[in-house]
Amino acid sequence: MIVLDTADELRSWVNKLRSGHKGIGFVPTMGNLHRGHMRLVETALERNDTVICSIFINPLQFGPEEDLETYPRSPEQDHASLQAAGCHGLFLPSVIEIYGGSLKDHTSIHVPGLSDVLCGKSRPDHFDGVATVVAKLFNLVRPDDAYFGLKDYQQFLIIQKMVRDLALPVQLLGVETVRERTGLAMSSRNNYLDPKQREQATAIYQTISRCAESIRAGARNYDQLERESVTAIAAAGLRPDYFAVCAASTLRRATVADDELVILAAAYIGRNRLIDNLRLTLTQTA
Repeated sequence: MIVLDTADELRSWVNKLRSGHKGIGFVPTMGNLHRGHMRLVETALERNDTVICSIFINPLQFGPEEDLETYPRSPEQDHASLQAAGCHGLFLPSVIEIYGGSLKDHTSIHVPGLSDVLCGKSRPDHFDGVATVVAKLFNLVRPDDAYFGLKDYQQFLIIQKMVRDLALPVQLLGVETVRERTGLAMSSRNNYLDPKQREQATAIYQTISRCAESIRAGARNYDQLERESVTAIAAAGLRPDYFAVCAASTLRRATVADDELVILAAAYIGRNRLIDNLRLTLTQTA
């Protein structure tokens, strides 16, 4: 596995791959890799000649009171995991390499609508930071395919819209959430949780699953389901941020006319904020 620290090194290597007509799969990450990340790499390896992973903790997507400085980092372990998996290239840029001398004056990308609800409402400017760095990485790597975990479902829709709106020549592929034995969605922020908190955190997916079961059984009062679900998450000792039943393609509030739904939730355990979702398809009756 080749390790590249600069954009010039990356461009030079990508040019060689392109001259050899090698298809490129790309997995952008912030490191502290877990089984969810490795599932992305494995999927890319199944589909592409060459797979490039990036590790970059992007300061633009962290708010002033968020965990940029303490975000989990495990560079040696990440390198070993990627090499063992068969990843071909690892891009490890610095903040200066990506943004130059000033974050404040850097051009930013905003994806309207999708970026302004749910996590975007709770974390202003977060998705602008995500869209900006992903677009920049796409321009550097020039991948044929790019792989993202569907645990961050809103993020996936935002990047999908950005790619479509800006006519970027890359195909996005969403990979299903990898879960711990308890059902807790894999996340680097799970490392912050003590054993009791890990147990409490399972209430997020359990509540989403119960809500989905109710909808499959015919419940359509989505406002009531959301209120009941927020109460259930709070009763488990978490602080709910939101719980929403939405149209899967737009994230607008679901109506009885929608048959493709996504249930999304975010909740705090102490200062730790966890997200999860579940998508479901309804069969409309005449």
